[in-house]
Amino acid sequence: MGAASGSRKVLSKGRSPDCRTNNATYNWNEHYPTDWRPSLTTLKSPMLTPSTPAIHWDDPTREAAFGDWLAHVATTHHLDTSSLCIASADASFRRYFRILGPAQSSAIIMDAPPDKENSEPFVRIAKLLTDANLPAPHVLAWDEAQGFMLLTDLGQHTLLDVLRTPEANAPVAGAPFAEPRVARALMEAAVDLLIQWQLASKPHTLPPYDDALLRRELQLFPDWYVQQHKGITLDAGQQAALTLSFERIIATNLDAPQVFVHRDYMPRNLLVDRSGSLGIVDFQDAVMGPVTYDIASLMRDAFWTWDDDFVMDITIRYWERARKKGLLNHADWATDFGAFFKAVEWMGLQRHLKILGIFARLTLRDGKPKYLADTPRFIQYVRATASRYIELKPLARLIDQIEGA
Repeated sequence: MGAASGSRKVLSKGRSPDCRTNNATYNWNEHYPTDWRPSLTTLKSPMLTPSTPAIHWDDPTREAAFGDWLAHVATTHHLDTSSLCIASADASFRRYFRILGPAQSSAIIMDAPPDKENSEPFVRIAKLLTDANLPAPHVLAWDEAQGFMLLTDLGQHTLLDVLRTPEANAPVAGAPFAEPRVARALMEAAVDLLIQWQLASKPHTLPPYDDALLRRELQLFPDWYVQQHKGITLDAGQQAALTLSFERIIATNLDAPQVFVHRDYMPRNLLVDRSGSLGIVDFQDAVMGPVTYDIASLMRDAFWTWDDDFVMDITIRYWERARKKGLLNHADWATDFGAFFKAVEWMGLQRHLKILGIFARLTLRDGKPKYLADTPRFIQYVRATASRYIELKPLARLIDQIEGA
């Protein structure tokens, strides 16, 4: 899914009708000369391969309603209904289609059944982003009652797609596939957008990331990952260790300065257009919460593992820019990177435990097993953080017991 900068009334220009990328055939050396500097203006999109799988509808009534709605918006926005194809789907019940407009422009259609997905936060937060001059989708048409929406299109390639594009000379395991200078430039651009988003924060605008929400998210770990997925019932000692760890994590995270939080700010939710500019998507769950959250999710990605040196480098760059903007005027964070980084790790720990629970729930409740393949990454994240701080040693031991180490 994506959005374009510019007028609300104009669809994004220069898009291909193809809906999927073919990263395996892309050669970075062909597109990046050896003297290329990390200027995002030179970035080119990965190659595309035509793919138009049939759009399946479980509910014939909804299919008919969509057809009627599409016919109406196609007339208004001059869309080619024969070009409609699947763009993407996510862990929710939302689906995204791509459709061509005039002069090979394109737009995105969101299918979000209202009995399963509330699209109002998406519309409201999209406006917050665009009001802050951030690249997010513009809503061109919205049938709130039926859950259909027409959006501007930011492009077909996520930052994750670009980072995973192989070079001619494959790097060592764990390193980004993308040419290192490209990866660094794009991640620094992601940092700049994040700071711009945080600087736009206004009190009482988004729901609070409060004690109740932090606690509810953490509870997904024992409920779904430990009990349902692993089939383990914690004994009294283990439950006490987990409860103590949760209390420490929540207290630390609630102490952080509060800003707008995307809540899933990672390469899969950032789009890269042909100029190298980034766009922000999947922001509908945004809240007002810890300033440490989004940088933690950016650097400890759900689907990609960065080298620790790279994590430190980009986090330092964030810290340097954020403190100059007054975002880190808390305790000694503005002068002590180590203190700030500890807070980032503790915030990341809450997210990792939550995601372990979510991925188990997606598999067991929602029938989406592909997410479980990434749980070892999060177990490694949790182990790395919990073993680094003496206050979290009980959690580290508990993880070893759960994983049978």
